[in-house]
Amino acid sequence: MESSSTPVIKIQHLNHFFGRGEQRKQALFDINLEINAGEIVIMTGPSGSGKTTLLTLIGGLRTVQSGHLKFLGQELCGASSEQLVQVRRRAGYIFQAHNLHGSLTALQNVRMGLEIHPQYSVAQMKEMAINILEEVGLGNRLNHYPDNLSGGQKQRVAIARALVSHPQLVLADEPTAALDSKSGRDVVTLMQKLAKEQGCTILLVTHDNRILDIADRTVYMEDGILKSNTMATAKD
Repeated sequence: MESSSTPVIKIQHLNHFFGRGEQRKQALFDINLEINAGEIVIMTGPSGSGKTTLLTLIGGLRTVQSGHLKFLGQELCGASSEQLVQVRRRAGYIFQAHNLHGSLTALQNVRMGLEIHPQYSVAQMKEMAINILEEVGLGNRLNHYPDNLSGGQKQRVAIARALVSHPQLVLADEPTAALDSKSGRDVVTLMQKLAKEQGCTILLVTHDNRILDIADRTVYMEDGILKSNTMATAKD
């Protein structure tokens, strides 16, 4: 476990651009942000404000071009492909579209979340996948394919896949966007519960004002600029 004094994420003067030459356009402007171990941080802001771009940079899914971005002390600006793979192994990802493989069962989809972790045997991967699916209330859906699951159940499979390896950071991009109010609330409550049990940190991008209360802190982005960084009011 990392020292509580070491931020999970430390971003300083981060800029990001898309395109080249005359088509080059700046997407992120001088971003500064720290996220500590165990925090649940929600990022809000209009569509196109740079939230997903920032999320993918933090998760090692894009290359950091300018400034500093440290994930668990590892500088990602100038990081090698192998270093970015190491980052991805320590993070879990939940997307708006659950991104499940239609030809795989719930159990097989979750087990995929462990296949980049060479330390686990096939038997261990199966046992861990079963255990986390039981924790998300899908122990009776292990062999169901995505087409036979509801939207909320699919997103719970996606949560199980993200958390099965006990990552130190979970990155969630609009995880409730395709869900009704009750299913959306159930999904974020489940994420909150499992993350607290596992001691991991959550950064969640959302437009869903109904779930802002789960956050320890909210950050607001607009036009590629981090406009505000607000502590939540005290929760029970």
